[in-house]
Amino acid sequence: MRYSKLLLLIVVGLLLLAGCSQSYEETKRISRAQRLKAMREDSAALKVAVLPTLDCLPIFLAKDHQMFDTAVDIRLKQFTAQMDIDTALANRRVEVGVSDLVRVERLKKQGDSLRYLTATNAYWQLVSNRGARITDLKHLDDKMLAMTRYSVTDLLGDVAVDSAKLKSERVFRIQINDVNVRLKMLENNEMDALILTEPQASVARMLKHKVLLDTRKLDMQMGVIVSQWKGMDGETRAKQLRVFMRGYNKACDSINQYGIANYAPLIVKYCRVKPEALQQISKDLKFHHIALPREEDVNRAKAWLSKK
Repeated sequence: MRYSKLLLLIVVGLLLLAGCSQSYEETKRISRAQRLKAMREDSAALKVAVLPTLDCLPIFLAKDHQMFDTAVDIRLKQFTAQMDIDTALANRRVEVGVSDLVRVERLKKQGDSLRYLTATNAYWQLVSNRGARITDLKHLDDKMLAMTRYSVTDLLGDVAVDSAKLKSERVFRIQINDVNVRLKMLENNEMDALILTEPQASVARMLKHKVLLDTRKLDMQMGVIVSQWKGMDGETRAKQLRVFMRGYNKACDSINQYGIANYAPLIVKYCRVKPEALQQISKDLKFHHIALPREEDVNRAKAWLSKK
């Protein structure tokens, strides 16, 4: 009797073990199939690389408020550094990316097949840390300036040095690629000066740091959105781009009609800044429809890169 019970327990245990093993293998199979399906869907979608910056607001709005045709799969891929978007574009992990003319022209020189979709209204400001007592560009001598190499921020650093007639080696360019980290270094008094775009620049102004340079006053329009060139001429990709551009234009119209303040929650969601900082942004800031960058701005980027 005791032997029969023991045998029964062993049999039951083996059956349970087999059942669990089968369940685990089945789960692995289903999970793998789901991953493959998700990868195929992501590959087919139009993937747009964005930053937590204000020039991406039309894209954020179009996505969240379904201004893109919902029959077309458009996915946002969020980054915090331009360099990471460069890598995603170069490796063809995204079809569209937000960038600046200097970076794009450099990528094109390196052989990447990119084309301009539109210029943006992005602008950059050189902001000095109020604790460093830098009230003029000439005070950047022997100071640290946070920027990203081979970008509009690098170009603007040269403009600052040349304007103040400083020796280039006397202004220490510190490469801080992540826009959030760059702002945090200002808030923690770890950097003498920084080059920021919105809404990070608005946070700096709210904290009473001084603006020494502004690309708008220099008549520089360097923000752009680009797309891959190769592989985008098929009907599916062409349709995705048309949908993206229509949604982008519709979002620009909405922002211009209702004002940036109306979309403050959206900016806070994507850019992770305090709502009160947005009060520092001009209410007259407008977003324009899809339009190619100006030739003079493209040439400015090319000329600067040729010197480097």
